[in-house]
This record gives sequence, structure tokens and C-alpha cells, in this order.
Amino acid sequence: MRMSVLNGAISIVLGIAGGIAVGSGVIALILVLDMIPRLAQLTQSYDKTHWYEGALIGGSLLGTVADFWHWKMHGVLLLSPIVGMFCGVFIGLLAAALTEVLNVLPVLAKRLGMKPYLFGLLLAMILGKMTGSLFDFFIYQR
Repeated sequence: MRMSVLNGAISIVLGIAGGIAVGSGVIALILVLDMIPRLAQLTQSYDKTHWYEGALIGGSLLGTVADFWHWKMHGVLLLSPIVGMFCGVFIGLLAAALTEVLNVLPVLAKRLGMKPYLFGLLLAMILGKMTGSLFDFFIYQR
């Protein structure tokens, strides 16, 4: 009995610590690389930066709570395309901001001598990500 309580307590502490570490790391990455101000600059909405930050924190918190308590939604078939679109836009903007800040693709293409093939490299990355996501969604999740 005492051992199961101890195991439960250790699991709780490690789960909370892991969540704080991962969440802090993601937020630190986004803040240190100035992704939100760069997105605001690109979209010419710098006065709404606090809304972006609040949406990022609120979405992270809502996603964590929904996953932790196994929330179920009814009518998912109607909402899935809309939620998927917003998730895709967010991931795309985040990837664009990260690429913009770090200038990864031009440096990679220059060092590998692939400057004429930059469009093909970008297209291959996009198609690979899309194929992997579809594989995960349709095949791996079953």
C-alpha cells in the first residue's frame, strides 16, 4: 500500500516537472528567437503582440487540460477541418518564423551547393511533412 502511494506521488511529481520543463522549453524557444514579434512584423500587426502571446499560452494550457482530462467532443466530423486548418496555419506560421529568424534553408542550400534546387528542397520538405502526417493520421493511429 505504501509503495503504491509512493509510486503515485513520484509519478505526479515527475509528470508535473516534465510538463513544466517541456512547456518552458517551447515557450523559451519561441521567446528567445523573437518569433512572435517577427510574425507581428510580417503581418503588420505589431500592436496586437499581447494577443498573440495570450493565444499561445491559452492554447497551450487548453490543449494540456484537454489531453490530461481526456475531453471528448461531439460533432467532431464537422469541426475537424476547421480545427485542422487553424492548427496547420499556426504550424506553418511558426515554421516560417523559425526559418525567417534562423535563415536555415538558404544557409543549408548554400553549404550543400543546392542553391539552384532550393525550390525543390522546400517542396520535398513540405511533401515529406505532409506524407508523414497523413501516414500518422490514417495508418499509424489505427
